[in-house]
Amino acid sequence: MMPTPVAAPITGIVWKILVSVGDSITPEQPVMILESMKMEVPVCSPCGGVIRSIDVSVGQAVEDGDSVASVTT
Repeated sequence: MMPTPVAAPITGIVWKILVSVGDSITPEQPVMILESMKMEVPVCSPCGGVIRSIDVSVGQAVEDGDSVASVTT
């Protein structure tokens, strides 16, 4: 099964990662928090499954639409 990407909903800085590779998650579960314009913005998974990769690190800048993690259902 192909992994489903988790995309950043906004341009910002990765502030906190809430999951680890191998964690089971539910649809719309926050997987990390971005900081953008002094606001905390959750990045939620589009589906439930298992976290297969985390593609960013704390402090890294991301653009709107960038893949920040992947989930296998």
